[in-house]
Amino acid sequence: MAPKVLVSDKLSETAVQIFRDRGIDVDFQPDLGKDKDRLAEVIGDYDGLAIRSATKVTEKILENAHKLKVIARAGIGTDNIDKAAASKKGVIVMNTPFGNMITTAEHAIALMFAVARQIPEASASTHAGKWEKSRFMGTELTNKVLGVIGAGNIGGIVCDRARGLKMKVIAYDPFLSEAKADKMGVEKVELDDLLARADFITLHVPLTDQTRNILSRENLEKTKKGVRIINCARGGLVDEAAVADMLKSGHIAGAAFDVFEIEPATDSPLFGLPNVVCTPHLGAATTEAQENVALQVAEQMSDYLLTGAVTNALNMPSVTAEEAKVMGPWIKLAGHLGAFIGQMTDEPVKAINILYDGAVSQMNLPALTSASVAGIMKAVNPEVNVVSAPVVAKERGIKISTTHQDKSGVFEGYIKLTVVTDKRERSIGGTIFSDGKPRFIQIKGINIDAEIGAHMLYVTNSDQPGIIGTLGQTMGDHGVNIANFTLGRSSAGGEAIALLYVDAPVPQKAIDALQATGCFLQIKPLQFDIE
Repeated sequence: MAPKVLVSDKLSETAVQIFRDRGIDVDFQPDLGKDKDRLAEVIGDYDGLAIRSATKVTEKILENAHKLKVIARAGIGTDNIDKAAASKKGVIVMNTPFGNMITTAEHAIALMFAVARQIPEASASTHAGKWEKSRFMGTELTNKVLGVIGAGNIGGIVCDRARGLKMKVIAYDPFLSEAKADKMGVEKVELDDLLARADFITLHVPLTDQTRNILSRENLEKTKKGVRIINCARGGLVDEAAVADMLKSGHIAGAAFDVFEIEPATDSPLFGLPNVVCTPHLGAATTEAQENVALQVAEQMSDYLLTGAVTNALNMPSVTAEEAKVMGPWIKLAGHLGAFIGQMTDEPVKAINILYDGAVSQMNLPALTSASVAGIMKAVNPEVNVVSAPVVAKERGIKISTTHQDKSGVFEGYIKLTVVTDKRERSIGGTIFSDGKPRFIQIKGINIDAEIGAHMLYVTNSDQPGIIGTLGQTMGDHGVNIANFTLGRSSAGGEAIALLYVDAPVPQKAIDALQATGCFLQIKPLQFDIE
């Protein structure tokens, strides 16, 4: 059955057609996002949800999203999505951070010009029949110092445009290296230095706990007299009341805001003040940008639903379409290793350690780690998936660590998963054979070669004659057909293990019969999702 996607906001017809052309069943209801009750009622029918800013994806709506696998926002901001609730539900949240980069950067530059030359007020005055030429004395941008807070994708474009205007550009960004700053032609500085030197300050960072109120009243007081503030990033980055007070005092010469702490902004301390330019969140509002992000959403969602490729996800590692093809068997193996450990472990897990060896160590390890953790967590909660598993593990205080190393054995690559509890450590290793099928190759340090099936039986015993016959006879007596039988032992007469791949679940009567023989230390039926 084809995946089904709901488009609940306005999206271009070209984007909707992309879904159809890719074989996705798309339901285009551009006004549904405004009706939260109706959205909550129908969301359970869909595998994907494509939105803009009008749809609010709340925890209540997600409670009904029983099939939902992905939410994609046509644009950068995802404040209208409860990402924590989506992660717990196992739903991927995507955005399109690149489709409107140029548009937003250009809007910041436009606002900088507007506030430097007081263009909106001068235009309104002239429209009113006045000729107040002497009232609107502006300032040039040439040779002025532009302080850019956040020199990522959009901020980087602003830096480039500003340098073209012959401005001196300084940037504060903890993630900006000196080498990258040199390449961009900007000076990397600390925040206090930027505040003290900048004639214009423009913000291009997301709203996080670290960036919230980054231009607080205290920081604004550190700015030079006559500074002009531009915010096209996110509301909540700047103390709007403090900016208003400092505009009135004359410390700040002008401000331009495209975003506000509360939106829609029908009231703000900035409204009505001289040399304040306000626009209604127009950063991405160009025909080109709206079309670009819509097309990106359709492509990203289709890729994920059809091939498993994850692009621009905010709550799980990205996996390209090419990676998905190569990593598919390894992701399945990681999940099987986790499922084995999860089903074998009855006590609370304290730590998960994963070793990646050889070829697999060069792959997308965060995605593989998520698959392993999901396999473990599913034993307790079958609803857990690769998105929600790290969240569940964190909530339980489970420490996750990974190690990668060059090829160290006979296999081109393998994964070893170890789980630590208060009582024991349990480990299992696996690899991918040339046929593309995953194999278990080591359990508790004992080498084996076990094909993985949907239904398996794991037993341990002391190495002694007759065990194989007892296992086979008991399974036969209870109508269990054995597809594959794998043995391993630590040493002659030492601990031995057996893994049976069987055609159907082992009935409890067969397990009871095995226990009654007194030959086995542990008997555990296992289930694996091999689809």
